[in-house]
Amino acid sequence: MKYKRIFIVIIDSCGVGEMPDCKKFGDENVDTLGHLSAAVESFKIENLQKLGIANLHKVTHVEPVKEPLGYYGKLMEISNGKDTMTGHWEIMGLKIEKPFKTFTDTGFPKELIDELEKRCGHKVVGNKSASGTEILDELGEHQMKTNDMIVYTSADSVLQICGHEETFGLDELYRCCEIARELTLADEYKVGRVIARPYVGTHAKGFVRTSNRHDYALKPFGKTVLDSLKEQGFDVISVGKIRDIFDGEGISEAYKSKSSVHGMEQTIEIAQKDFTGLCFVNLVDFDALWGHRRNPKGYANELEKFDILLGELMNQLHEDDLLIISADHGNDPTAKGSDHTREMVPMICYSPSFKGHGKLPLGQSFAVIGATIADNFGVEMPIIGESYLDYLK
Repeated sequence: MKYKRIFIVIIDSCGVGEMPDCKKFGDENVDTLGHLSAAVESFKIENLQKLGIANLHKVTHVEPVKEPLGYYGKLMEISNGKDTMTGHWEIMGLKIEKPFKTFTDTGFPKELIDELEKRCGHKVVGNKSASGTEILDELGEHQMKTNDMIVYTSADSVLQICGHEETFGLDELYRCCEIARELTLADEYKVGRVIARPYVGTHAKGFVRTSNRHDYALKPFGKTVLDSLKEQGFDVISVGKIRDIFDGEGISEAYKSKSSVHGMEQTIEIAQKDFTGLCFVNLVDFDALWGHRRNPKGYANELEKFDILLGELMNQLHEDDLLIISADHGNDPTAKGSDHTREMVPMICYSPSFKGHGKLPLGQSFAVIGATIADNFGVEMPIIGESYLDYLK
């Protein structure tokens, strides 16, 4: 075992340039990191810069450094998709051949909505793609008065149901989501996640989504590196929505995050504890707050906040720790529409024990990360992915 602890931090949606097959996914000339940096007047990410981010990829306002602290490369996606679950599952060794269903443009089919209304006993309103704040502004008050269910989706493979905690009730919201999860197991409706989105407040004073969100995800269809680690007695600690993405499979300890900043703060606290195994972190605000809303300035500001906390995390690492920074897909905030973008992702590696640095070979799968982890801990290797452990010296 080369590293006692490995930290993977997923900057959700921070792609680094188009995949060769991006046109097949409706994308062209997409580059989340490159385009967002070019769209702002200034951009300061000193710790990522030291690790070699600008040596890896053109980042406006950020110069390459002569002696990076880390190793850096780009990874290709071999799965058929560009969504959150596809990206994370591939990172941990699964190749998704059949993409999860999305209903961004059309809303959910009438047959599904009719059955959902019948089984739940509530009329459905909404049934379109929208942001969580927009749908509450539009229908929150109506939902409180009528006890209808607000059903909506996004550019991701999700069916989301909103209910006011006081008038609709959490238990009732969770019951309806469980029914929706059962119905959407059918191939024609198969979404990656059903999400309960409880909220409080009033239209006059403003609605606020609460931390009682609950995700009903599909279980991974095969064994992941997380499963292999847990089976062999290693710690598998999740931060953010990692537990939800894998439906708890292979996770030994989970922390929910209120924001990406909070997620990094939790990770810094975890780095101060003694454990042997993996800490797997997802920072969702980059995607949810800035990528989908096509806000490059907000995305850049979020990266600057992340970079400060990254420095604090690096200071907590031991000689036998490894940090890997990556992403799960792209979401170019300068692209048309509001969908994810089909991009390569970074793989930036750092350990205080590194004697060298430099560019890694182009990875043929996101599963390079999972294979590297499995190789380090001596557990079963995933069915896809090549280990880069020997490059890290």
